[in-house]
Amino acid sequence: MIDETQKKEIGVIAAAMLDKKARGVVSMDLTGIGTAITDSFVICNADSTTQVAAICDNVVEQMWLQCRRDPIRAQGRENAFWIILDYGDIVVHIFQSEYRDFYRLEDLWADAEKTNYGEDE
Repeated sequence: MIDETQKKEIGVIAAAMLDKKARGVVSMDLTGIGTAITDSFVICNADSTTQVAAICDNVVEQMWLQCRRDPIRAQGRENAFWIILDYGDIVVHIFQSEYRDFYRLEDLWADAEKTNYGEDE
């Protein structure tokens, strides 16, 4: 189960994504899945690599300003097709839209409880 601190951090991440006009913002609670490598995913997409990079930068900035957390690891910034920010208990996935459609993470983790944010609420 996600604790209150994680709920706050997920909210900060989702708001940072929406602030940069991310689409399809969703969080997934993976705590009930025994094979999961983290507690939560937060996923979104955008149509351009420029917007993907801007969303990433805003998530990193807002997580530092509001939660004093930097990602442990980040991958994908060099091409901005799919950026992953690993906060340990929360993993953020920022996709260019066609890559999200191709990899379909929500389908791979279909047993997870999902929460939609923004226009998809």
